[in-house]
Amino acid sequence: MEHKKMYNSMELETAHGPIIIEGPIAGKELSELEFHENLVAFRPPAQQHKAIIEIADLPEGRILIVRSDKMIVGYVTFLYPDPLERWSEGNMDNLIELGAIEIIPKYRGNGVGKALLKVSMMDDAFEDFIVITTEYYWHWDLKGTGLNVWEYRKVMEKMMQAGGLEYYATDDPEISSHPANCLMAKIGSRVDNESIQKFDRLRFMNRYMY
Repeated sequence: MEHKKMYNSMELETAHGPIIIEGPIAGKELSELEFHENLVAFRPPAQQHKAIIEIADLPEGRILIVRSDKMIVGYVTFLYPDPLERWSEGNMDNLIELGAIEIIPKYRGNGVGKALLKVSMMDDAFEDFIVITTEYYWHWDLKGTGLNVWEYRKVMEKMMQAGGLEYYATDDPEISSHPANCLMAKIGSRVDNESIQKFDRLRFMNRYMY
């Protein structure tokens, strides 16, 4: 499958000054930018910076960033699902995962996350894809935000809905292990029925075991 990537950008005024939301960004450009020390949700900052550079250079990989001057203060990743997850078992070349989204605390509550997803979905190529995200409460910054798990879940849902993603039921064991976890997805307008049916079978694999 050909992976067309169209650059889009938006300037956003925040309480801390203007920021640029842009992407997809190539690995070389990402390597020339600084990576904020408070981007720690998934790995230590230096390791995560390296990881997003590697994702950007994958054929299907997309990295969109939130940038304050030469500093990356937020990002979102899109790539094929991890081979160890059920979502890769259908070998669907038109199923992409929103793997991580992170914004430093300073810029949260300014609509930055919503804007980041809106800019991501400006690319018409997403109409050819099923985009999924798996939300696990153990990745959420409950301590830093002071929100409880349900309040944070509501924030995540609203942010994902800004990118056109909506809630989908599933019997995936990891998602089902806690009621706050969830699967959200956006099915592009050009996705064929066969792919949608394949996605449905991936969502409910356990019912085919009996």
